[in-house]
Amino acid sequence: MTTRELFYFPVPAEERKARGFAAALLRALSRVLDTLAEKVALVEAPPITEPVLEFHADAAAPEGALYVNGQLVGRVLGVTRL
Repeated sequence: MTTRELFYFPVPAEERKARGFAAALLRALSRVLDTLAEKVALVEAPPITEPVLEFHADAAAPEGALYVNGQLVGRVLGVTRL
């Protein structure tokens, strides 16, 4: 086992007060952030739904139109059915 010599340097009273204030401030901020995190965690996320895909190759619809959630995203040229 190795032994080491430990040194102790007394901290001046002014510095102890500043450190105590900083520690109290950090503890208070920690409590505030903890409360905020609990409030944010309680917000429900919207359910994730699968996209609705539609393909139209009817005589009445645009040829090869591809829709996702009701919005036209493109056309598949030369394809009449999927």
